[in-house]
Amino acid sequence: MNLNLSKGLIDNHGRKVDYLRLAVTDRCNLRCTYCMPAEGIAYLQEKQLLSWEEMSRLVNVLVGLGITKVRLTGGEPFLRKGIMEFLQEISKHPSLEICITSNGVLLGNYLEELNALGVRSINLSLDSLDPIRFHEITRRDEYEQVMASLHRMLDLNFKVKINAVVMKGKNEQDILALANFAKEYPVSVRFIEEMPFNGEGEKVETLNWLEIKDLLFQGFDHIFEIPMMMGDTAQRYQMEGFKGDVGIIAAHSRTFCGTCNRLRITAKGQVKTCLYDDGVFDLKTYLRSGVSDDELRNILINLNQKRPVDGFEAENNRKNTINESMTTIGG
Repeated sequence: MNLNLSKGLIDNHGRKVDYLRLAVTDRCNLRCTYCMPAEGIAYLQEKQLLSWEEMSRLVNVLVGLGITKVRLTGGEPFLRKGIMEFLQEISKHPSLEICITSNGVLLGNYLEELNALGVRSINLSLDSLDPIRFHEITRRDEYEQVMASLHRMLDLNFKVKINAVVMKGKNEQDILALANFAKEYPVSVRFIEEMPFNGEGEKVETLNWLEIKDLLFQGFDHIFEIPMMMGDTAQRYQMEGFKGDVGIIAAHSRTFCGTCNRLRITAKGQVKTCLYDDGVFDLKTYLRSGVSDDELRNILINLNQKRPVDGFEAENNRKNTINESMTTIGG
């Protein structure tokens, strides 16, 4: 029996879910300290991942359920062969905003094609503008390549957000330098609290959003708070004379959960109705059992009727303690 689809995905707390974060791979060409161990993780084989065809089917069904925005994440999305063909396929949905999160290493090779497809919104993971600290954090020597991708995006007038994870004792000094980048360029720089998804199960001593805010306010005068909109994760600030803006994402403090509008699907097909849960449904196995689109719609609606109220409830409901890498989740 079909459920009422007219209202789309409305969760059990009355929140409209219209944003899909879809991880297309768990592989990454960096080894960021806050994401995975130096030796990396055991990556999934191709057959263990959702296929491009399965992901395209999911996007089709979810657009029918009111999803208006999809963000492709990883791992590093451009490490998986076939991504441009997939983007061409899902770009056929005129109502769908397509966004990408990338570390920038391979991104420069695809910018003209992305521009032609109308994929104009890219989040760049960049935790330092200092080449030495960049190497210490990522454990790779790719700074020049990433910066070349960033400046090429700006030349092509992409909508660029820079995501910087702030780590206590490692890169607090980069807060002002990154913020000043938004003075010179029309980018949105977002400082993100470090989260415990480092692949080692190690507890992190997080620099919380209020401490990040204090460091930011110490460096600038005339900072104006921009009101948050429904679904926003970043508290944004505008500074006088800046071409861009800055923001702070309380990812560990989880202050924004009340307006969450996201559904996450990992590269191996696990549905996550919250970043902090450990997967609530094996969608890949379900898809491969031969279900119809109606059955797929109904399971997605039902799963969104069981969402935790916030990330703390999701974490408390986990069967296992947090020990996964962010690259397996999709951010």
